[in-house]
Amino acid sequence: GLVIDGRTLEHVLHDSLQNIFLELTEKCRAVVCCQATPLQKSVLVKLVRNKLKAMTLAVGDGANDVSMIQVADTGVGISGQEGMQAVMASDFAISQFRHLRKLLLVHGHWCYTRLTNMVLYFFYKNVTYVNLLFWYQFFCGFSGTSMTDYWILILFNLLFTSMPPIIYGVLDKDVSAEILMELPQLYTMSQ
Repeated sequence: GLVIDGRTLEHVLHDSLQNIFLELTEKCRAVVCCQATPLQKSVLVKLVRNKLKAMTLAVGDGANDVSMIQVADTGVGISGQEGMQAVMASDFAISQFRHLRKLLLVHGHWCYTRLTNMVLYFFYKNVTYVNLLFWYQFFCGFSGTSMTDYWILILFNLLFTSMPPIIYGVLDKDVSAEILMELPQLYTMSQ
């Protein structure tokens, strides 16, 4: 790991040292920046995101972390003694830092799995409906006549094909939370 304080970070964020710093951070498993200003935090996250083309996660617990949380791809706010500003600016909120592991490994895995299956279902639903329209036009000589009334199309999209992904999204858990906590490598395997 690498630990950098705010004064050192100020020198590193200049253009001449950015590439050297990024090469060093790529070789580390974790980089911790302490006593940094809010501007330094957001610039650092922006630098990593843009230059390394990496997904960024910012975790903060106070008003001084808001700009960093907003710049990151995913922001996590911790509600605590410093107020609720970080929570209000974040994508996810947790009450204590120790809940971050479960948020990432369990709920992140479940969310990723549900979203990928929802996208597959979306393509399946649209391909099915377009094929139905194509075959109808083939049998009616491509006359452009409407196959269904508008209210049937609305019901098809609203009721008939929206309930399965909603039920799946609420109830599906492909692996239990206990197994996901014990085997963190399952998160990367799902990608």
